[in-house]
Amino acid sequence: MRTAQDFIVEIPVLKPDDQITRARQILRDDRFREVYVVDAKKTLLGYIDITDGLRVTATKSNVTIDGFVRDAPMISPHDSIENVARTMRQYHTDSAAVVDEKTHVVGGILLADLFPVIISRNELHGPVSRCMSGKVVSANPADELQKVYTLIIDSGFSAFPVVEKKRLVGIISRRDLISHKRVRSAIAQHSGAAIGDVMTRDVVTIAPDEPVRAAAELIVKHDVSLLPVTDGEHLVGVINRHDVLAALA
Repeated sequence: MRTAQDFIVEIPVLKPDDQITRARQILRDDRFREVYVVDAKKTLLGYIDITDGLRVTATKSNVTIDGFVRDAPMISPHDSIENVARTMRQYHTDSAAVVDEKTHVVGGILLADLFPVIISRNELHGPVSRCMSGKVVSANPADELQKVYTLIIDSGFSAFPVVEKKRLVGIISRRDLISHKRVRSAIAQHSGAAIGDVMTRDVVTIAPDEPVRAAAELIVKHDVSLLPVTDGEHLVGVINRHDVLAALA
């Protein structure tokens, strides 16, 4: 049976006195939504996530990551992949640090890598409507970028559907905000730039009466963190990897 050790990848790590801009550089990579923080002996101290990377909007900053570090999910190389998934669900992260008996970081596991295997070897029950979140925080394409920036900081959510006249017209994510210097500058300067200028318009969706396995397969196929649930053109909910894991038999 495959264990955590089979999914370990090399992950970037930072020290508490590293600058927040260094964390942001790493977090621009689609592979990483968390960066783990270690001391000089590579002992795990915690992690910083992509939302924290957004808190400092300046292109250059002397702010260090020390004040942003939070308790980290950690696992043993010998843990089952189901236990790894449970740990990620508990911390609501997209990764977990793999540590040895002295809590030295030896690598990490990404939920995106684990997810296809989990859903292939476990039964998923019920329709999307049973697992999705029906209380959706959304944005309007005319909203200023500052509004979605504030939503992300306050909620910690990774992405928001963009709705106009009750119709889904796009999606905007933390990645959209952190990846582009122009967007970060617009937020820092309160320039009035609109969400519609930077949102993703080609959005993969699913209907609420579709089986949750279909949602899981779409998430894997398109490698998206959030799948809007629509009834016709109307947004009725969202579903993500953690929601799917909750549907495991």
